[in-house]
This record gives sequence, structure tokens and C-alpha cells, in this order.
Amino acid sequence: MKKISPTTDLATLPVGIFDSGLGGLTVYRQIRTQLLSENIIYLGDTARVPYGSKSTETIRDFTTQITRFLLDQPVKAIVIACNTASSLALDVVRSLTDLPVVNVIDPGVQEAVNATQNGHVAVIGTTATIESGAYTARVQAVNPDIQIFSAACPLFVPLVEEGWEDHPVTQLIAREYLNPLVQQNLDTLILGCTHYPILKSVLKSILPSHVTIVDSSRVVARTLKEALTFHNMLNPLEKPGTDLFYVTDFPRKFKAISSRFLGHEPSCVQKLPIETLNRYSLRKE
Repeated sequence: MKKISPTTDLATLPVGIFDSGLGGLTVYRQIRTQLLSENIIYLGDTARVPYGSKSTETIRDFTTQITRFLLDQPVKAIVIACNTASSLALDVVRSLTDLPVVNVIDPGVQEAVNATQNGHVAVIGTTATIESGAYTARVQAVNPDIQIFSAACPLFVPLVEEGWEDHPVTQLIAREYLNPLVQQNLDTLILGCTHYPILKSVLKSILPSHVTIVDSSRVVARTLKEALTFHNMLNPLEKPGTDLFYVTDFPRKFKAISSRFLGHEPSCVQKLPIETLNRYSLRKE
């Protein structure tokens, strides 16, 4: 890996985090916990959530728009806190910048490979993430002897965004999604979407007790810290970092939903018009 030669000004720039909605706040929370001095800009594309049911072309275009916007702020690193974008547009982000880029798939894969005892690993995610085959390819690249099973769970994101994690219908839907995986004698389950940690209690009630649930957010934060350390880009200022949250639309119950992810209501929340992001599109109209 080629080292970046940062200036002090670059080191004090914020880290940019983006997700299709509010699920990436699970990643933000871990980064804020592990990197207290870092300034952070979070962008949740709440007007266009979910990404997982959209075409690859659309996801890559949305990712391009958001990445170019964040680079204009500017930021010193980008965290793709969206499994769908990580699956289908990681190369897009890396083509737009030489800054450190951290995705949510690789750290989760490594943790799952380390955790499994019987070599039966399952992953759940959005339709686009599962159909991309990204998790299967990366797990088998690390250990080809691992059997990986997958299931698309397209209703989980809207249920979480609606605040229905404790609703009886969520339990029924989760059981429908997970039962076929349970039959595969899995011992490790990767949460292939940053919204899914909110559903951990539901998932645990359905899965056998020996199954390890891999939530990549903690490992993503550690990976970011390692990348910033490698490039000498950790913020040298010994004071609490600042936060700025952008959303492309204020969804109903926004404060209540974000509070469940963070444990408190976020401050400094601004609406970012979709028209602003559209100016960064590479599509030819």
C-alpha cells in the first residue's frame, strides 16, 4: 500500500461516512467510540432508501454522486457504510480518490472466517448485495473450504426504517427468511446490511444459541483506525471531534429512528437536496 504524505491540515479533515439511509449510523457509532478526536461527516441517502432493490447502474450512480460530494467538503477518508454500495460500487469510489476507502464487507468476512468452527457460514443482506455474490466470492477467496449460504431479506430495511423492530410482523418475516438457513447447520451469520444490527434481538430469538452473529461495524471502525494510522492521518488535536449529519430527506420519525441507532438524538442534522447530489452524477442526460 502506497502511503499518503499528509499535511497537518489534511489530518484534521473529517472522515466521510455514507449509507443508503440510517443503518450506517451503526458504523458511525463504532467509529465515534474508537476515534474520539476525529471529525465526521455522515450522509444518509434517506430520500432514495433502500438501495438493495435498485439496479446496479443506479447504485453506482448514487455512489458516484455521494463520493464526489464528500470529496468536495473535503474529507480525508471515505467509509462506505452500505453493503449494497460496497458490493457493487467499491471500484467506483476507489477510482475517484487516492484517499483511504474502507468498505463494510471485507472486515466482516474476515471476522466470520475467524469465528466459524464448522465451516458453515451464512450471510443475509439486501437483494442487490446477495445477488452480487460479493460475500461468497470474498469468503471463498480467504478460505475456499468454507460453505457459505445466503438469503436476501428485502423487507428488513424498510421495517427498521419504519421503527418496527419489535413488531410481531417482523418476527414472522425474520423466521421466514432464516428458517432455511438454520437447516444448513450454520454456526456463523454475517449481517450483510448495516440496518440489521437493530434486529439482533429478533434474529437471536430464531437462531440456535451457538450461532455467532457477525456485525461488521466494530471491525470497520478498527480497520479505519489502522488505515489512518498507516498514513499518519489520525487527527493530532486532542479534543472531541465534531459531527455533521446530512440526510437527503427527513423521514417520518427521523429523530426516534436515529435515536435507536445512536442512543441519543443526533445534533447538527442538515437536509441535503437531491438536486445538489444530482449535479455530481456522471450519467449523460
